[in-house]
Amino acid sequence: MENKKQYATKHYEYYPKGEVPIYLAYAFRPIFLLLAPYIVVSIILWTLTFSGVFSLSFIDNLVTWHMYEMIYGIGSAGIIAFFLTAVPEMFPGAVPIVGKRLLFIVLLWFLCRVSFWFIDFLGVPFVATINLFLSLYIILLVTKPIFQDKHKRHISFIFNLLALLFIQTMFFLSIEAYIKIDSSSILIFALGFFIVLILLALRRVNMEAINELLEDENIDETFYSKPFRYNLAIFCVLLYSFVEFFFPANSILAYLALACFASILAITNDFILKDNNILFKPFVLYMLTIIFLTAIAYAFLAYDYFDEELYALNHFRHFLTTGTFGLVFYVVMVVVSTIHTGRKLFTNIWTNLGVVLIVLATFIRALIPFYQEYSSLAYLVSSLFWALAFLIYMKIFFPFLLSKREDGIKG
Repeated sequence: MENKKQYATKHYEYYPKGEVPIYLAYAFRPIFLLLAPYIVVSIILWTLTFSGVFSLSFIDNLVTWHMYEMIYGIGSAGIIAFFLTAVPEMFPGAVPIVGKRLLFIVLLWFLCRVSFWFIDFLGVPFVATINLFLSLYIILLVTKPIFQDKHKRHISFIFNLLALLFIQTMFFLSIEAYIKIDSSSILIFALGFFIVLILLALRRVNMEAINELLEDENIDETFYSKPFRYNLAIFCVLLYSFVEFFFPANSILAYLALACFASILAITNDFILKDNNILFKPFVLYMLTIIFLTAIAYAFLAYDYFDEELYALNHFRHFLTTGTFGLVFYVVMVVVSTIHTGRKLFTNIWTNLGVVLIVLATFIRALIPFYQEYSSLAYLVSSLFWALAFLIYMKIFFPFLLSKREDGIKG
């Protein structure tokens, strides 16, 4: 623990002179303070609008708005928080972004969200420009330290971010009718790359969080996330995503989805340690649940392709959005908000309830095809459960985000 303190103190010497407001002391703080309420507001508004209770008359295409904001809107916030927090730790020479520069990035993200809500008034060119600029700017910020690493250990992140930027550009070109590709299929294509990004990040988060847990419990064993397992899963997800985008409805997609299911499920082998059983420890269960939900998603997609009378792909895909996306954000926000504010990882009935609510929301939403007569109620309950999980996060962790690190280290 002393080494961590020395490292962080030394690292903070790069910060600008003067006192930085605590909410701008590291990237995860302002992003999480905005992202959690944004998730709650977005999903509730979408559900009320979709159910006809409420009207967002200023949005012409509600489905496109919902998909883009759930994928790129929330996803871009995750990218900012993860990379601007992780890069200075992975590369000691990287300068942390704080203060006014961080405020600029956060306000730009918020402007991007507002602009997309009012895209019908502001026009596609303006909205596309600021959203693409944000993505490009973040890539430029993290490219230099990643490429300066002589081992290029994290270069896959850059390739993935560039792919997401390219797909995002395609999306705006499609809604402006410059290219004749369905915008929804482009966003589904992007979802595959976000799943890859999650797998890349999860391998690193697992290493940090679980080894922190082992250290706190005095377990003399080290947890390793085996790269070959993640690489196989990433290959299968990319192959499935490309075939689905370029050759939709191809029968081979059923088998590719099963390959995704098997390869992602295989990652759980990492959690079986030689001398200690950690499978039922709370944070390990959180991480395992993310992997299980992601694997289940592709199993259900395969099931849909095998059953010619069933067309529920968009419903089953919510295992990835409501499930994987939702749980990754919740768990990573919990882990980062704890470890990076100088506290020990902990769980309680409320953090556990947040995980349970997201899992329940996922199954209720994704399995609607099997109880269509209750679909309206299912949409509402699923969204409320999902939102409630992030309200729990706000209640417990906002005080952490708004206060100095408990261990006395800056950041």
